[in-house]
Amino acid sequence: MIITRSPLRITLGGGGTDLPSFYLQHEGFLIAAAIDRYIYITIHQTFIDELIVKYSKLEKVVTLDELEHPIVREALKLVGQSPTGLEITSMADIPAGTGLGSSGSFTTALLKALHALKRNLIHPRELAEQACHIEIDLLKEPIGKQDQYIAAFGGVTCFNFRKDGSVDASPLKIDEETKHNLEDSLVMFFTGYSRKAGSILKEQDDKTKKADSDMVQNLHFVKDLGLRSRDALESGDLEGFGKLMEEHWQHKKRRSGGMSNPKIDEWYELAMKSGASGGKLIGAGGGGFLLFHAKDKTKLRHAMIGAGMREVRFRFDYEGTKIVV
Repeated sequence: MIITRSPLRITLGGGGTDLPSFYLQHEGFLIAAAIDRYIYITIHQTFIDELIVKYSKLEKVVTLDELEHPIVREALKLVGQSPTGLEITSMADIPAGTGLGSSGSFTTALLKALHALKRNLIHPRELAEQACHIEIDLLKEPIGKQDQYIAAFGGVTCFNFRKDGSVDASPLKIDEETKHNLEDSLVMFFTGYSRKAGSILKEQDDKTKKADSDMVQNLHFVKDLGLRSRDALESGDLEGFGKLMEEHWQHKKRRSGGMSNPKIDEWYELAMKSGASGGKLIGAGGGGFLLFHAKDKTKLRHAMIGAGMREVRFRFDYEGTKIVV
C-alpha cells in the first residue's frame, strides 16, 4: 500500500493573479502558505481486474473510459498506469469547496502516489506542472496555478507567474520569530458555506480575457497588495500585514457579486470590532473560511464562536506533498 498526503493552503496576498488570463499578459505574484490540514491518497494493488475508486462516491470500472472522476482518469493516463488491479481511496481533513485549494492538493497527492507506484522520482516543480496540466490544460478548469504549486512545495512561499507560463518559487524571507508570530496571529473560522470555485473564477477569467478594465485594474492592485504584503512580512510588520489583508478583502469583493453575502459581511464586521486588524475570505469567494490577523485572539475567538462559527486551528506545513507510507 502507498499513502501520500498533500497540504491545503491559505493565500496571504496577491490571490487571483495566478490565472493564465492575467499572468500571460501582465505576470502575477502571490504569497501562499501550506497548512497542516491534508488530502490523503491511498493506492492498494488488488487481485481483481477492476479499478476501484473511493471518494464521495464509489466507482468500480474495467476501463478508464468508464471512470467518471476526471482527475483520477487523466492522472492514470498521464502516468501511464494500467487501471486494473488498483484500489484508490481519498480522504480529507477538510471538505472540498471551502477555499483551501483541495482540488490542487488532491491532484498532487494522487500523482505522487501513482509515480511512487511506478517507482518514479519526481521533483515538486514537475509534480506541480503535471497537476496544472491535468486541471487547466486537459480539464479546462478556469483556475490558477497556486494550489498545485503550494501543495507540491509547501512552506510559506512567494510565486511569480511569468508571461511564458513558467513559475518561480522562493521561500518568504522571514526570520523564525516572525514566522512563529505570524502563525500565532492568524485565526481561521468556517463560514458553513461551501461552493465550487469554478463559477466565481470563470467570471474573473472571462472578464480578464475580454480586457475588462475594472477587472484588470483590480487584479493589478491586488498584485501590488501581494508585493506590499511580502515587504511587510519580511520586515516583521505583522500589524501592517493585517491592515493589508483588510484592503485586499475590500478589493476582492469588487470582483464579483458572488464573492460575499450579508451573513459573511456580518461576521467580518463582528471580527473587526472584536480584535482583528484585518482579514479576508480564503479562496475564490462565496463561502469557505474567513481568515483574520489579530493581536487579541481570545477576544476574537469568543466573539466568533459566540456567533456560531467554528474555528479551525492550524500550523504551517513545510514538507509539501510527500509519501507517508
